[in-house]
Amino acid sequence: MSVKTHTKFWEETEVDTITDDPRVLIVWNDEVNTFEWVIETLVEVCNHSEVQAEQCAMLIHTKGQYAVKEGSYDELKPMCNAITERGIGATVEVIV
Repeated sequence: MSVKTHTKFWEETEVDTITDDPRVLIVWNDEVNTFEWVIETLVEVCNHSEVQAEQCAMLIHTKGQYAVKEGSYDELKPMCNAITERGIGATVEVIV
């Protein structure tokens, strides 16, 4: 009697599902940073115009947080890091 054996090979692949979903860059209000500093940061880090940065700063102040930019995780994470390095609260979150 002969016995047949079958060998299956599984190929492992890495899938980064964290970065697949569209994201937003949220900037959080605080009682420490000035409007001018937040505006300057948004202009320099997010490439906002002066007017756009002013509007975002006002929304951050009145709502407590505001999504200042939309994009991929890979695009937004360096911006988030640059903002937090300036002492401003920011997070990258999945769009709901």
